[in-house]
Amino acid sequence: MVVIWGLDLHDLQWSKFKSSYMFGNRDYHLRRTKFVVYQIAMILCVVSESVGTAALSNYVDQQDEIEMLHSSAHVHNDNFVGIAAYNIFVGIAVATIFGAAFFFDLFFPTRYEPMNIRWAWRISAVVVSIMALGDAIAFTVIVATGKAWISADSADQLAIAQEAIDPPLRYRDNAKAIVSLVLLWVGWVATVASTCIMFAFYQHVGKYGPLSHGARWRQGADDGGKPPLTSQQLAAAQRTNGTQMRENRV
Repeated sequence: MVVIWGLDLHDLQWSKFKSSYMFGNRDYHLRRTKFVVYQIAMILCVVSESVGTAALSNYVDQQDEIEMLHSSAHVHNDNFVGIAAYNIFVGIAVATIFGAAFFFDLFFPTRYEPMNIRWAWRISAVVVSIMALGDAIAFTVIVATGKAWISADSADQLAIAQEAIDPPLRYRDNAKAIVSLVLLWVGWVATVASTCIMFAFYQHVGKYGPLSHGARWRQGADDGGKPPLTSQQLAAAQRTNGTQMRENRV
């Protein structure tokens, strides 16, 4: 048995990805809700940054091609490049926080977390929600009002004007940019919902522990009518078990 930070690594099992275990299990508070909403937030933000990366790559390739063919030409698209790069960072941040929360809840649903760890989860969720909102607002303004533009001498300007410019210089005419923006806004809504769910879950954990109300009363009935453990009693029992396991290994 390998225990790291109080987590038994024996619990890392592929069988826990079964639908019956992930969504059919009603023993833990808000379990199915978390798994659904967390994944929606992660998927939408990651897909947004993936589509945005494709648009970013197209504009960078366009810049390289035009500046290579026309010596005096310079393509100015830093506003889109900057916000698309930030969108990549936001997508990774959202996936990191809620992806980690998803896996911890999947493999270690009864883990004990001290108060500072619980607040670290909640603060991280709020931070990525704010980051995603700022990203969505800036992305919206840049795509709706911005465009790339080309500076060059008159001869090159004339030659460039006769070319078929792809992707379009106006960002709102770029389908990939629009799709990335729409997915980002929906992903932000899911991120805020995930944050609210995380707060509600930890409020429940602070009072009753990770078990749902139904599971706690079933536990009480199985114990001969004894009242279910409070979160403080559960935490004390888990610490005692961890101490005993360490003593047995020694």
